[in-house]
Amino acid sequence: MNDDESRPAAGNATEEEVKEALVRSERVTSERAERYYDRIRRNIREFLAKKGSVAGRAAPYLLLAPDVFILLWRLTNDPRVTGRNKVLLGSAIAYFILPLDFIPEMFAGPMGLVDDLVLAVYVLNRMLLDTDPEILREHWSGEGDLLETIQRVLAAADNLVGSDLLNKLKNLVK
Repeated sequence: MNDDESRPAAGNATEEEVKEALVRSERVTSERAERYYDRIRRNIREFLAKKGSVAGRAAPYLLLAPDVFILLWRLTNDPRVTGRNKVLLGSAIAYFILPLDFIPEMFAGPMGLVDDLVLAVYVLNRMLLDTDPEILREHWSGEGDLLETIQRVLAAADNLVGSDLLNKLKNLVK
């Protein structure tokens, strides 16, 4: 059994797991979230300035990562968002912050944010099933319409991370 199979999907989390995830997300203060946002935006800009051609088709998506991260954090702190969705949001925030994931930034540099972005967008898309889209839009500080951005990333996800990884990320959001 691999790690993916041993991890419960967010929708099947026990009450204790929900509480634990909420406590973890509450540890991300506004100041810490803003510092993280600034740091990843700076790192991405430096990376693209030096090695933009390496990023290829992922380049336009990389700069979405900080905006999506801060959106996740803002939604986690919105009282109109359900507890179940806050668990999903907290999981996506943890995936951004934790050093090891499917494509670790410590080895891949900013290109390692692509899987973080795809997972986060799947979480946001899942939230739209039971959350007013205007709540998400209210917290969006990125460019363009958020719902169009979500659809654009979802459409490109297979090309960005590959089918195998995409399936693993989708399973984390179930």
